[in-house]
Amino acid sequence: MSTVKRVKTVLNSGQPDEEVLVRGWVRTRRDSKHGFSFVELNDGSCMSNLQVVIDAEVPNYAETIKSVSTGCSISVVGTLKESPGKGQRIECHAKTLDVVGLADPETFPLQKKRHSFEFLREIAHLRPRTNSFGAIARVRNAVSATIHEFFQERGFLYINTPIITTSDCEGAGEMFHVTTLDLAKLAQVQTQIDYSQDFFGKQASLTVSGQLEAEIFATSIGDCYTFGPTFRAENSNTTRHLAEFWMVEPEMPFYDLADNMTLAEEFIRTICREVLSRCPEDMEFFNQRIDNTVLATLDNIAENEFIRLPYTEAVELLAKSDKKFEFPVEWGHDLQSEHERYLTEEHFKQPVILFDYPRTIKPFYMRCNDDGKTVRAMDVLVPRVGEIIGGSQREERLDVLTERITECGMSPDDYWWYLDLRRYGTVPHAGFGLGLERVIQLVTGMTNIRDCIPFPRTPKNAEF
Repeated sequence: MSTVKRVKTVLNSGQPDEEVLVRGWVRTRRDSKHGFSFVELNDGSCMSNLQVVIDAEVPNYAETIKSVSTGCSISVVGTLKESPGKGQRIECHAKTLDVVGLADPETFPLQKKRHSFEFLREIAHLRPRTNSFGAIARVRNAVSATIHEFFQERGFLYINTPIITTSDCEGAGEMFHVTTLDLAKLAQVQTQIDYSQDFFGKQASLTVSGQLEAEIFATSIGDCYTFGPTFRAENSNTTRHLAEFWMVEPEMPFYDLADNMTLAEEFIRTICREVLSRCPEDMEFFNQRIDNTVLATLDNIAENEFIRLPYTEAVELLAKSDKKFEFPVEWGHDLQSEHERYLTEEHFKQPVILFDYPRTIKPFYMRCNDDGKTVRAMDVLVPRVGEIIGGSQREERLDVLTERITECGMSPDDYWWYLDLRRYGTVPHAGFGLGLERVIQLVTGMTNIRDCIPFPRTPKNAEF
């Protein structure tokens, strides 16, 4: 019986005269006037196609080959041969050919031509079959595996935090509500919603972060991380925002801000090195077809130590620069992407970690500095993307944390369990958050974050 082989395995290690069974989808078919056909077969395991030679000796060749069109799925048993063609080591000479699923050549939308990314978003159920999105899927897989390996090798525990929550981690209120109440019916009879009648007995939302729950485990069992979907109801229809995205959030007891910055830097550099090592063919594709600075950017991040700069000094540097920014630079305001990219791409020409941000622009859980004006927050900035990691040392002092919750317009009673962590065995601790899709943007060179997740969720769009 023939051994089932992935196309990647055949191309990398298949040997002449080896009999294999390969399955996949047809990219192209080319017929020779000498009575045989060349089929380019791809199964998503790699960028390259396997050339399958099908001749008249294949049973029912004349009838079957007519239905082999771009997009259809086939199963081939054949013998591997050294390929006389340029740029390919090996090809498969078919013994049998079965068409598993037909694809109407008149209506199949992915013909052999370049399609715009805007068009491909409209057919997200088919876009993984393209070179670009097949490569993105493989890179995303490699990055996700690297993330788990990075933390597992360092003894971190992987935990699962809730997707449905009653706590607003960021305090911004940009959360999707979760309810079983008939809101349309209630609106006809009452102006206020009584959430005590709801499924959970109180107002619940989709989480914007698993950080607060991760702190519970960090202050109980040590270094841990969460990696899962998060949601933000921010009505931003830009190339940098998604309503649903994946976050990895490590939390570490006994860490201070400097420890946090060191781990974050090592984390990003490891991801860049590993994706270059694991996906060389895909990365070369992105460098050739999407952005010819991709490989140089990743090398820059992987090989250079990150510059550490206080927020205040960064504002002064930006204000003194000759660069004309769309958004003004002023102490006490968050930096915009154009400011972050100027620092990493033009001024320093390497990654930067900014720290000690104004307390008025950061959430309640970040540890306050003694100056009363700043908190021990950090943002990791990289070329092309800007901010890729945000983190902080957490506020471990009960009285200060209680004051900050109130200062941010929230009720300490809603965070009674979070305050308990400071009542019972509190310790200094720190953590950060990394958005997976931002990383995919960085390593692939894609300009729109909607192309870095299989099924983007954005304002007025939740297809598939």
